[in-house]
Amino acid sequence: MKRVHLFFWCVLALISCEKDIQITPSDNQPKLVVDAEIENGRPPLVVLSTSLNYFSTIDTATLFASYIQDALVQLSNGSRTVILERNEVKTQGGARLVFYTSSLNNMMLGETGKTYQLTIRHNGQEYQSTTTIPNITKTIDSLWSDKVPNRPANDSFRVLKGSIFDPPGLGNYIRYFTRVNSQPFFPGFNSVFDDDIIDGKKYNITIDRGVNRNLPFERENYGFFKLGDTITVKLTNIDKASFEFWRTWEFAFQSIGNPFSSPGVVKGNISNGALGAFCGYGSQYKTYICKD
Repeated sequence: MKRVHLFFWCVLALISCEKDIQITPSDNQPKLVVDAEIENGRPPLVVLSTSLNYFSTIDTATLFASYIQDALVQLSNGSRTVILERNEVKTQGGARLVFYTSSLNNMMLGETGKTYQLTIRHNGQEYQSTTTIPNITKTIDSLWSDKVPNRPANDSFRVLKGSIFDPPGLGNYIRYFTRVNSQPFFPGFNSVFDDDIIDGKKYNITIDRGVNRNLPFERENYGFFKLGDTITVKLTNIDKASFEFWRTWEFAFQSIGNPFSSPGVVKGNISNGALGAFCGYGSQYKTYICKD
């Protein structure tokens, strides 16, 4: 009986020792954020902005103000260097997007097998990054669709399937996107893959519909397409640095709000403490009309 009383008083003592801990987050200095890419047959696209504090109020005016519009941006392919020009466009929703790209008079298009160096100068600081557009070695052989299991017979949703060829030799990394009808391309919820398990094989996979991460996540019909959809799959060969950036970025994105998830670090490839990445894409496009 004495042992029970002792246990009771120990628990009571522990409870009475609790106190509130107030944590005041510090305001970090803004950092350069780089979202840059170059794809075979297409000009470079570089979006520069400054990071926002975690508790910042974000609206279209704040986002536009975060764009860096006075940087000097250069791109070299090893034999030629061009200065990228600032451009501004309005989206269908009325938002304004600022980006840098090569001009019509000094155009540079991406080429497979080439390495590109990006140099950014802003506010007395210099930032650099290097990426490669790999040769298109991992390819889509064919696309088809199947009915969604355990659905009514008249259900219009379909699962997209694909046959993929992976060349022998490890180190073939990919990222994929899908476009439905005339909509933009969106990456898959998990969009990057390596070939550690399927090296040198031809294999069949399910290709989930790409996700617009600016919209609420739809769980019930996630990944499905509909009968009559014209689907374009963009399969891109990427280098290891690009793979590591998107792999860690997607892990961090999916961990938001999950108390059981371990913290992760997004592995960018920009020097001088900047955030983000410069990625090269060796892209193949394949179109399929969804039908029974």
